[in-house]
Amino acid sequence: MKSSMPVLIFVFTCALLGARICPVLAKVPKTAKILFGASSEGNRDLYLMNIDGSDQINITNHPADDIYGAWSPTGEQILFASDRDKGYDLYLMDPDGKNVRRVFGKSAHREAPAWSPDSKQIAYTRREQGKRVIYIASIDSKKEERLAIGSGPAWSPDGMEIAYTVKAGQDRWEMHILNVRTRKQKVFFPPKAIPTWMGSIPAWSPEGDKLAFSWQHKLPLVAFEDRETIYVVNRDGTGLTQIVDEAGPRATDPVWSPRGDELLYARWKHEAKQIFKITLNGGPSEQLTHIGIWNSPADWFDPAFALPVSLQPQLLTTIWGKLKRE
Repeated sequence: MKSSMPVLIFVFTCALLGARICPVLAKVPKTAKILFGASSEGNRDLYLMNIDGSDQINITNHPADDIYGAWSPTGEQILFASDRDKGYDLYLMDPDGKNVRRVFGKSAHREAPAWSPDSKQIAYTRREQGKRVIYIASIDSKKEERLAIGSGPAWSPDGMEIAYTVKAGQDRWEMHILNVRTRKQKVFFPPKAIPTWMGSIPAWSPEGDKLAFSWQHKLPLVAFEDRETIYVVNRDGTGLTQIVDEAGPRATDPVWSPRGDELLYARWKHEAKQIFKITLNGGPSEQLTHIGIWNSPADWFDPAFALPVSLQPQLLTTIWGKLKRE
């Protein structure tokens, strides 16, 4: 009986708690994985790789365009955008690329999704009448709400704010921050006098005290396109720091490591786009991808830093007591 006790506990736990716990334990990667988009012949797919760039695996492997991947906070699901059914919309899949299903029943052009820290909601960009608009919705898609004009939402780790970019006029893009509770929004960066281009989604640090983003602030913007590079700024607007040297090719698409001590980014060179990793203590950058014509980091998951799954102690106590009596 003693040898079978752990098995019985597990079985009864799964029976009572259902999919809330057991499938999570079965699906979550056991080691840190980087989710990224890649293309070698024009068709973009989503891939996983180890944090050193090894073991790159295509997990969508579909003739459609699959982009904008985002890990759920627990690591049990991946949210992404795909044009596999008459235009771009949002889909969910397991970390191995299986069990693909639509998020919304009614189609619309949705892209660039981000999870809320509690996994219950998502934010995303929706295109409407030629404009990009930020929406949020419950993950069961029962409630969809329009928030603001803008694109590329990034949900803060405390769940209180969403950062996104807005085209505010000719030669000017801005980073805005919206309070999720009050729905109030304000311009966060840059100062009004500075022309600017922001070519990618902003990224919150794991602690929520900093934002990473790509920025180009030389006029004319097109002529100085290669000057776009990666910066970090404190949440209070201070401490603007350039992370990647402007001397190299254009750098975009920052993604934080779960520990907060490294950044992934994409760098353009000879019409190809590859993924690099850099430490924030001033260390050298490391190239992680070397093939294909387009590679872009999407998200970085590490089970050591994953949001814990909420157990229900009263159920487990009931199970344990019942087993002991038997």
